[in-house]
Amino acid sequence: MERAKLAEIDALLAEGRTRIGRLTDQEFLVAGTALYAGEGAKTQGTVKFANSDPRMIQLFCTWLRRFFEVDERRLRVRLYLHAGLDLNGAVAFWSSLTRIPAGQFTKPYRAVADASIRRAEHPLGCPTVTYSCTRTHRAVMGLVHSLLSCDSILPG
Repeated sequence: MERAKLAEIDALLAEGRTRIGRLTDQEFLVAGTALYAGEGAKTQGTVKFANSDPRMIQLFCTWLRRFFEVDERRLRVRLYLHAGLDLNGAVAFWSSLTRIPAGQFTKPYRAVADASIRRAEHPLGCPTVTYSCTRTHRAVMGLVHSLLSCDSILPG
């Protein structure tokens, strides 16, 4: 049963890669907008995205830079990292992945692990990438609004 399960997972991963394929710029714009609609903060004047999955953070940063004029000096990262985990290693990892200099990382939140709440600690923490720009936030929210009111998603 375990081998059958693993074979099914492999087959469905391959099918997923085939079905998605290579994204056009338009498809990437829509994918990033949907990601932000679901996971991004809606704070006025700030484009903010948090996730512990490096692939999601990388997708968001690439999307933001590709479709918006970004002043790199205004990008910030705040890490949520459990106490006792390697802060310097986590900063180095996320800085390399996001291409945001470590000097633009703000004071991290060092969480105290509580075994009664959860068992999993993300060894690299959970970063929040923030870009403070009212115009960019309004443009992102315009895309989100357009996506959520798109005729093709309405029933009938």
